[in-house]
Amino acid sequence: MPTPFIRPATLDDLPRLTEIYNHYVVNSPATFDLEPYTVERRMLWFSQFGLAGRHRLLVTEEDGVVLGYAGTMRFRPKAAYDTTVETTIYCAADRTRKGLGSLLYAALFEAIKDEDIHRIVAGFTLPNAASQALHEHLGFKTMGIFHEVGRKFGRYWDVAWTERGLPS
Repeated sequence: MPTPFIRPATLDDLPRLTEIYNHYVVNSPATFDLEPYTVERRMLWFSQFGLAGRHRLLVTEEDGVVLGYAGTMRFRPKAAYDTTVETTIYCAADRTRKGLGSLLYAALFEAIKDEDIHRIVAGFTLPNAASQALHEHLGFKTMGIFHEVGRKFGRYWDVAWTERGLPS
């Protein structure tokens, strides 16, 4: 099996990134979006990432096919929060639980290691054993659970909030 290649995302990746994300929109409570995105509607989301700075987006690919992505985004709009970033990570449905998340996060944390970042936060819907295990493995600590904050598929879902520092 070839080794996945990790690189910064490009605009050419956006259709595949949208496809990966839309799978979770339609089939999973992992995201609280309720309607699939078009590539055009996903442009605003994509535009927040850069090749430098705190807000990055990386993809992993194999044989030219993007298998997943991870990024850091602005946590809150107020300036005092600027040194805190929130993560996003999604893998193609047929490529979960194969170590891609760990590879993506490791590359992402390496890419931002020299940025002015103090905390990294991540939220994920419960239950989600794979996401919980990934975040725990990478040193995220659960800070709290917001109970029944999202309604999807006719039920309410909890969200775990985790954090970690950015080791220097």
